[in-house]
Amino acid sequence: MPILVLEPSCEAVFHDELVNLFPGDPRARRLDRMATGLGAFVAAHATEFAAALPGRLEAPAVLHGHCHQKATVGMAAEEATLRSIGLAPAQPEPGCCGMAGAFGFERGEHYELSQKIGERALLPAVRAATPETLVIADGFSCREQISQSGGRRALHLAEILEMALPE
Repeated sequence: MPILVLEPSCEAVFHDELVNLFPGDPRARRLDRMATGLGAFVAAHATEFAAALPGRLEAPAVLHGHCHQKATVGMAAEEATLRSIGLAPAQPEPGCCGMAGAFGFERGEHYELSQKIGERALLPAVRAATPETLVIADGFSCREQISQSGGRRALHLAEILEMALPE
């Protein structure tokens, strides 16, 4: 049975931290194989989801990948899932949003650095997006950075899929 994980940093625990902490433990390898993100789960069951999600979204989209997601599983499944419902997401230069969990909330140097990182590509792309552009980010800290410093509410892939459901 798959373990469906919605937060990319939590999925990384199964694919990276767990197997590195317990390299000889077959249970760690089993959990690694069982854990999957929503995009990968939908992509792996594309036929079933195509029947369930006949709706198509017609909107521009900006997709930001969480650092852990990009480092451990990549963005291909997420992109394929979005394309399957009619979106063609643009991705700002692949980089970090700058938040890094609680790092971007810490006063002083950490906050300043967090803002500089976000301003490299992501935040300007979010601000330049038209009001009808869907801003998509699965990471909680990424969505928080986009909200607080980009002035937009980013949507999780689950919310985008919900939008594609028939009325």
